[in-house]
Amino acid sequence: MIASAGGRTDVLPTTLRGPTIASTAALQPRIMEVGIFNTTAVAVAVALQRVSATGTVGTALTEGGESDLKQTPVGIVTNTGSTNGTAVGSPSRQASLGAAIGSGVIWTFSEQGYILDYATGSGLMIICPTGTAQHLDFYFVWRE
Repeated sequence: MIASAGGRTDVLPTTLRGPTIASTAALQPRIMEVGIFNTTAVAVAVALQRVSATGTVGTALTEGGESDLKQTPVGIVTNTGSTNGTAVGSPSRQASLGAAIGSGVIWTFSEQGYILDYATGSGLMIICPTGTAQHLDFYFVWRE
């Protein structure tokens, strides 16, 4: 099943806090696409950071099925949390969003997807790796 969730940050992302899609013990999400868009007229740097622990997560978002409306997605998408996640290596993707509302980046991954670990709490986090953070619109698309 293909599933998705998106929203707008409710707390500014930092170098180790941001919207996250996380695994559970029963699910190894395969990320297919991540979109991130600027909500201000100020440039901002964004990145995708693999984490082995998400920290204290933010507001849970409502995940929805795209390819099977009868199934409930198991992937867990949350907004920016209140404590740092635990980074694994360096960011896997990074981009600068222009100083315009709606400026954005859409990262797509191979047919296999960007695979997350089975471990509960491991995931992929949207961060602002450098400079001044801005509120962002974002979405995740994954295969379960």
